[in-house]
Amino acid sequence: MRLYFKYLQILFKSQMQYRTSFLLLSLGQFFIPFAIFAGLYLLFERFGQIKGWQFFEVALCFGIIHMAFALSECFARGFDTFSSLIIKGDFDRLLVRPRSTFVQVLGSQFEFTRFGRLLQSLFVLIWAVIKLPIDWTPIKMLTLIFMIISGVLIFTGIYMLAATMCFWTVQGLEVANIFTDGGREMAQYPLNIYQKWVSRFFTYVIPFGTVNYLPLLYILGKSEGDGVLYLLTPVAGSLFILPCFLVWQFGVRHYRSTGS
Repeated sequence: MRLYFKYLQILFKSQMQYRTSFLLLSLGQFFIPFAIFAGLYLLFERFGQIKGWQFFEVALCFGIIHMAFALSECFARGFDTFSSLIIKGDFDRLLVRPRSTFVQVLGSQFEFTRFGRLLQSLFVLIWAVIKLPIDWTPIKMLTLIFMIISGVLIFTGIYMLAATMCFWTVQGLEVANIFTDGGREMAQYPLNIYQKWVSRFFTYVIPFGTVNYLPLLYILGKSEGDGVLYLLTPVAGSLFILPCFLVWQFGVRHYRSTGS
């Protein structure tokens, strides 16, 4: 991890060489999800509720998933841009260094301008928490924290799967955006508003349901049962990154180099 934080420090200093550009990009990232949130607000202004869900309940869901997405985009950007390492042959250099390829790729790129998006989602999250009549307990607060962490790990896992495909396709596949950008747009609403096959797929295959729906029912008091069980659902969702890591290792072992 010392190497990882060294990467973090170097790339942060390099991006701060152009501070005006950095600030303008961060400001742009702040307003991009604001436009999406404005659409959400206007939707509830027109219809009042969606399948029993009120505006601030969905706003809480919105804030959690967008915060997780912003953090994963910032700190797992190396996997999202991994195809450039394959195309240029730079991944070969990573293989001869005495450190894990996972750490090196993870630390190869950071998008600190995503802090603008993170700040906006934090504002929405705090606003929703203030407006909702939630009786906060230690378990509920831990559940909220684990929901965000689980979301970060799930998005990171998807980035890793997309990066692994580059070992065979060389160029990154745009289909991966269905599960990153598309997953973010889908998961900003509770899963029960969708068809059953959609909610099942995004609970048992790509477990966004363990981030934005099952634990949210407990926090909002919409479901009865043991709070510890709902606390464990985002923990279970976090395990999604383990098979993604194994797939990544499989891809690394079968990488055939550039031949140059």
